[in-house]
Amino acid sequence: MIHEDPASRDRERGAESDVKRPWTARSLGSKFQHQIFYTVIRLLGRYGAYLLLVFTVAWYVLFRPSVRQRSSFYLRRRFPRHNAPQRLLDCYKLCLSLGKVLVDRAVVGILGPKKLGCTLSDKEELHALLAEGRGLILVTAHVGSWQLGMASLYELETPVSLLLHRDQGDVDRHFNEHGDQAPPYRIIDPLGYLGGTLEMLQVLKAGQVLCIMGDRVMGGEGSTLTVDFLGGPVAMPFSPYKLASATTAPIAIIFPHTTGSNSYSLKVGGVLRVPPDLGRSPAAYLPYAQQYVQALEAFVRDYPYQFFNFFDMWTDPTSKPDSA
Repeated sequence: MIHEDPASRDRERGAESDVKRPWTARSLGSKFQHQIFYTVIRLLGRYGAYLLLVFTVAWYVLFRPSVRQRSSFYLRRRFPRHNAPQRLLDCYKLCLSLGKVLVDRAVVGILGPKKLGCTLSDKEELHALLAEGRGLILVTAHVGSWQLGMASLYELETPVSLLLHRDQGDVDRHFNEHGDQAPPYRIIDPLGYLGGTLEMLQVLKAGQVLCIMGDRVMGGEGSTLTVDFLGGPVAMPFSPYKLASATTAPIAIIFPHTTGSNSYSLKVGGVLRVPPDLGRSPAAYLPYAQQYVQALEAFVRDYPYQFFNFFDMWTDPTSKPDSA
């Protein structure tokens, strides 16, 4: 292992992730299509891009069956009694909501952060958790504008690290990539050495903030367990709760979401205290994964069109995702 070629190791991990990961982060639109929206934002502003988005989303929903299929996995669970026309409208609303999030993300990067407001609710509670001196694990999900929500964490005045893998096919820019802005958080790649575990432990040991997505299984990650979500079993990672047990760091469940036409909010959905030294058994972490899923279910009840997992979470997580 010591003498293993890093390039070969990375290629093997990439091949493994293609097989085990049931989702993809590749952008649906081309780089040219994204550039059109960025140009419209510069010339006509946010609402000009929204107007273009209305027709673009309609075209994709009506003429790209894969878009309807990928939306249906979640929507059928969230709205089990809806008929075909209602599901078509649900798909449009969901995709339009995602499109607005992407436009808003670009607006902040191109026109400046003052164009949109993002408030950090429950800031005092997060400060109190950090004051314990054991670091803080934030477990979130692919909901709302999580990037803008993470950016609001600067109010904690503590370095933030985010476990994030960017697919090579993702051409959509993060908001700080539209200019010379430094990212508001440090990125740890879960496909890196030991899945980024050593880096995550260092973050918590330094008393800093570590943010992890709790609703997706990364490629090659074996730390998963099965919990019920919206009436069916799904595979969820238990690594956040295992880290909490190893470091005694508290966990705050957070869900950034749209709160108005010009505002986003990041609110604490619950705090978890995982006992120390629970070991490696997935069963030991099941109660904490269930609490996370319960909080996520409460979120999608209140904000049904702000949950952005476009894959079948309710199938075998080792199955290979369909191509776009």
